[in-house]
Formats: sequence, structure tokens, C-alpha cells
Amino acid sequence: MQIDIDLLFSWGAVAKKYKKNEVIFQEDEIAHFYYQIIDGSVRMFNSNDEGKEFTQGLFCIGESFGEPPLFIDQPYPSKAICIQDSTIIKLSKDKFLKILDEYPVIQKAFLVLLANKIHSKSNTSKEIINQKPEFRILAFLNTHKRKSECNGSKVLIPYTRQEIANFTGLRVETVIRVFSKMNDCNKVDIINHKIFY
Repeated sequence: MQIDIDLLFSWGAVAKKYKKNEVIFQEDEIAHFYYQIIDGSVRMFNSNDEGKEFTQGLFCIGESFGEPPLFIDQPYPSKAICIQDSTIIKLSKDKFLKILDEYPVIQKAFLVLLANKIHSKSNTSKEIINQKPEFRILAFLNTHKRKSECNGSKVLIPYTRQEIANFTGLRVETVIRVFSKMNDCNKVDIINHKIFY
């Protein structure tokens, strides 16, 4: 969801620059801001005591992230970090909620956004619980391809095998092995270690 940048600034938003790997917010931190990416990208994830990470979401230019806790006065369920140098708009929670009150079109767009996020999480959970590694990876690749609006042609998958492992809940060794098999079956192309799907 992208709210017009000029509208956000007119309500007091600020643009903040973040370095690669800089933390935007921590898991269990109380939500105080609406965030929207001007440039760069963000990963939201959880990690366990052994350091294994599970990616909850990847967000890029024009997208917002971390909104659900703003509506229900709950802490963030995940940590958010920049995966490259980024510029991110921050707007206080109270002003964000006032924008939604003042602009019903934006409010409706957020309802659709949140419904899509819930639907996507349900599908991801089903794929992780019920499917074999190749199906999990294919689901991830299909989601990325849908977002890229590539009209059927193969697209570069801009994620490392480790990032794909984190997103699918698999071990990186499993991801590498599955991609090798998928390459042999022409389901993906691996060119200079880059994956095209």
C-alpha cells in the first residue's frame, strides 16, 4: 500500500535514511509509527534461540510494513531490518489513524491490504505445514513472480538461497539441493549462480 508521499509529509511524516542491516524495529517493541519505503528494501523476520531465522515478509519501494500492530495496540511480532541502504517514511500512529479517518478511500485500501496479508499468511502456513520442499520453494517463487508482473517470462529471483530458506522454513542445504534438481528438470534456470524462474 502506498499513501501519497506529499500527503504523508503534510501530516508531519519524516524521511529517515537507514543503512544495510540497520534495525528499524525489534520484535516485541510497541508499534508507534507507520512506515513506507521510498527506496531500498526491508525484511521482517523472527529468530529462535539457535539463531534460525524465519522471514515473515519482504518489502520494497512504495510498500508499507508493520501496520497490523498499529490497529490493535500490540507489539511487533517480528524484527524489521533493511536489506540494503534505504529511505523510509515514518509517520506517528495517531496521525496515520487520522489520515484513515479523513480519507475513506485510503482506509478501504488498507482493509484490502490487510485482507491480502492475512490470506497470504494463511496460504504460506498451509504450504509450510503440508508440502514437500519443492512445493514450498515453488510457492515462494510464484509469489515473487506475481509481484513482479512479468507477463510469463522468466524473472531473476533477487534472493539468496539463505534468504529463500529463511522464508520457506527450510535448511539452506535443502534449498540448494532442490534448486539443483529443479534446474535439471528445467523448472528454473541457474546462470552464474543466479536463479531465473
